[in-house]
Amino acid sequence: MNRCGIFDSGIGGISVAKEILKANLFDEIIYYGDTARVPYGNKNESTIIRYSLEALEFLKNFDINFLVVACNTASAVAIEELRREASFPVLGVIEAGVEALKNEDKNSNILLVGTKRTIKSDKYQKLLKKRGFKNITSIATPLFVPLVEEGLLEGEITDKIFEMYFKNIDKEKIDIIILGCTHYPFLSKTFKKHFPNARLIHSGQAIVEMIKTTYNLPIKRESSIKLFSSDAPEEFKINAKKLIELKK
Repeated sequence: MNRCGIFDSGIGGISVAKEILKANLFDEIIYYGDTARVPYGNKNESTIIRYSLEALEFLKNFDINFLVVACNTASAVAIEELRREASFPVLGVIEAGVEALKNEDKNSNILLVGTKRTIKSDKYQKLLKKRGFKNITSIATPLFVPLVEEGLLEGEITDKIFEMYFKNIDKEKIDIIILGCTHYPFLSKTFKKHFPNARLIHSGQAIVEMIKTTYNLPIKRESSIKLFSSDAPEEFKINAKKLIELKK
């Protein structure tokens, strides 16, 4: 059986799992959300690496033969350690997100949003500059993670937090927004409301394209998913299933 493991610090990585599930690339997906320790974005590097390796060990119990790190913070900090410990391909969302811009105008005005650790790591910024992009604005937006975890995807509270973070940004001039946290695609409607002219780069869609082009996997007739979390597993399953079924 072709089995893909996916992990994130919480429920946000469901945005990636949802796209992989829809693409029918694997017989089965095993998703692990480390909800007892969400978010990773405000932890130090050694802690993030330890949590990531523990997630890998959990997923190995299911005989996975592919791992997607559906957490930008873990992708920024722990991807090499994970690859050293795994005997199968390990793919991170940062590489996929940048690859999704390969055909974009190098003069585009890019807004990168993510957790404090992802922004501070400078991984996105370095990869974008290496590809020739010059106009990059990076903003840490850590409050977006608890918004998604609490199901506050739209509304007055969400709008006020958006206005706080982006008060100094000329929204009309932003061409591309990189959603540098897998929680953020669930806020897509609010992003489009505040940035009507911007194209959103979604890690889930980007990683599906990277898997298809890099690994040439046969399309399955149907994929299934099993959901696990490190805290409140029944509540997590209910909320994750709602997000999987959520229409854009």
